[in-house]
Amino acid sequence: MHLAVALGVATILVAGAAAAVVHSAGDSPVKQLRQDTKAIHALGISGVQARVVEPDGRQSVATSGTADRNTGSPVDSDGYFRMASTAKTLVATVVLQLEAEGGLSLDDTVERWLPGAVQGNGNDGGRITIRHLLQHTSGIHDDLPGYTTPEKYYQQRHDVYEPEQLVARAMAHEPAFPPGEGWTYSNIGSVLLDMIIEKATGQPGHQAIEDRILRPLGLGQTRWMGPSPTLPQPHARAYQFFGPGSRVDVTDQIPVSENLSWVTTTKDENEFFRALLAGGLLPPRQLDQMKQTVPVSAEVQQMWPDGRYGLGLVERPLSCGGTYWSHEGGEGGYITLNGVTDDGRHSAVVSMSEARGDTLEHIQEQENAAGALIDHALCAAGPSTP
Repeated sequence: MHLAVALGVATILVAGAAAAVVHSAGDSPVKQLRQDTKAIHALGISGVQARVVEPDGRQSVATSGTADRNTGSPVDSDGYFRMASTAKTLVATVVLQLEAEGGLSLDDTVERWLPGAVQGNGNDGGRITIRHLLQHTSGIHDDLPGYTTPEKYYQQRHDVYEPEQLVARAMAHEPAFPPGEGWTYSNIGSVLLDMIIEKATGQPGHQAIEDRILRPLGLGQTRWMGPSPTLPQPHARAYQFFGPGSRVDVTDQIPVSENLSWVTTTKDENEFFRALLAGGLLPPRQLDQMKQTVPVSAEVQQMWPDGRYGLGLVERPLSCGGTYWSHEGGEGGYITLNGVTDDGRHSAVVSMSEARGDTLEHIQEQENAAGALIDHALCAAGPSTP
């Protein structure tokens, strides 16, 4: 996920947008959920869908806005969206499963698994461990291709890159800091982890995720789309702001990195995080390691106040006490925040089909509004303790 590009919002109300829709088995969390989805939409976000799963298993779903600015069609509460960097938690889970099985060690170096891949300009794969990659403490410079104008979007939206090409781009830069001596968000680290999974299992990373997580949990709406520029139906159209007055429909594109080429639904994303935190995917030792956190950079602290990063999991405080676990994602116009309590029993996901990344203020507004929805949902049952 590109934090500075993916999270954004503008203060433009959508004329003629569809009314908010709510479905629930009970009333208590619904009023707040309705208010929060409408508040996000009121910022100018085209479409919003949210789902909360309570400790007793009841689900509440709310939608607001429109799935298509041209037709005004309503947002589908079971609509697909691009998972983007939330898939980093899928990757981390597979890596930790492999460690539990003795297939690798978190202290293994990148050089051990990918000889010669990380070298040059001060980069040294012999000093970077798998733990560093999972934790974003490798220091590797992040240099994914991207587009910052509508013209570049139309020119580059179907470009396809091999993982080795993306790693080579990063190696053209000096590292931000020596391994383990800082924190910087790294998409390239996740690319390398996918490559290591393939070396360790003999199958592509997406297939390992399918076999080890999705199929056992029955998550049939979480799919790897490969080089496809489309999403399954139903889905909301995705929009992105590249500057004042430059809203562009960016639904049609191929994710720049194949490990970002996942789609999912709010139902599946809730089920995945609940299973993970409840201990259904990892032994206690590996889950505990996943939750060993370090401080994030000052820049990211603006998006995640008092947030900390574990191994593919973000820990954030709740206003009612305690913390929750999450990993948001943003790519191709879709922005998604999520959260689950430490016991895995209470979770929430909100997906937005517009990225207002034109100004830092708009980015912060969208992040704050979506974060408030997660906080309100998880605090509805009272304080949470880690």
